[in-house]
Amino acid sequence: MKIKPREIPLHIMILPSVILVGIFSYIPMYGIKIAFQKFIPAFGFFGPQKWVGLENFRYVMAMPNTFDVVRNTLFIAIWKIVLGLIVPIVFALLLGELRTVRYKRVIQTVVYFPHFLSWVIMAGILLDLLSSQYGLVNELIKFLGGEPIFFLGDKQWFPKTIIVSNVWKNFGYRSVVYSAAMLSVDRNLYEAAAIDGAGRFRQVLHVTLPGMLMVIVLMTVLSLGDVLNAGFDQIFNLINPLVFETGDIIDTLVYRMGLLQAQFGPATAVGLFKSGVSFVLITSSYWIAYRVFNYRIF
Repeated sequence: MKIKPREIPLHIMILPSVILVGIFSYIPMYGIKIAFQKFIPAFGFFGPQKWVGLENFRYVMAMPNTFDVVRNTLFIAIWKIVLGLIVPIVFALLLGELRTVRYKRVIQTVVYFPHFLSWVIMAGILLDLLSSQYGLVNELIKFLGGEPIFFLGDKQWFPKTIIVSNVWKNFGYRSVVYSAAMLSVDRNLYEAAAIDGAGRFRQVLHVTLPGMLMVIVLMTVLSLGDVLNAGFDQIFNLINPLVFETGDIIDTLVYRMGLLQAQFGPATAVGLFKSGVSFVLITSSYWIAYRVFNYRIF
């Protein structure tokens, strides 16, 4: 592909980002070979490491908690994807019904703000809010006559807490896409619907949602690549041994095996398996988006 002279400054601008991606994303891929070795750090990457073929993969598959970890990952990730699509859409529709610009801006600022906080900060906030003794949420539950819930220490409640807190953190920011899609809907359609006797609810059902359908389906397809991404940052900052049975995911398993237990080969094997599945899902989702919705990356 020939570069036009007027495009040269744009290529120069993007060059630093390309270099950083190469350094931190592509060069480290050389370490994939550790998944097929009995890796000894003292020998280094280029040393005489012992090749063991698929032994690390067999070891991981034979671990008693492997399938529980995969199940937890799928459960949390799928619910995050589903609610991460539904809640922003509903919020964007409700926000679009507000006619007072001042209130709308205040609400947007409030719900967008958590997205810009790291999970380290959010974890501290959640620990205070969900404390079984003095947390605001449990104080409200006790005020209403209920029993306190150990949200972050009960294996039944922990995955639900992870899912809901992730939606709470990100739904405002994700609603921006759907709010923008709503603005592209022809105003004349609303006027025609009103003349036909459609109220606000029917206008949303028969005008707004069909006008947003292409964006909704596209975002759904593109989110398929996150099926195995349950959110390491969030769970790492909130998980504890009491909830490993239902809260442990692939990423936290890799962290413990690779950095805490020094099982570099099996940890790399797990990471490679996850990356391979994610690659297939992402490639498939972009292919579907291109074939069905004519979506192009560039």
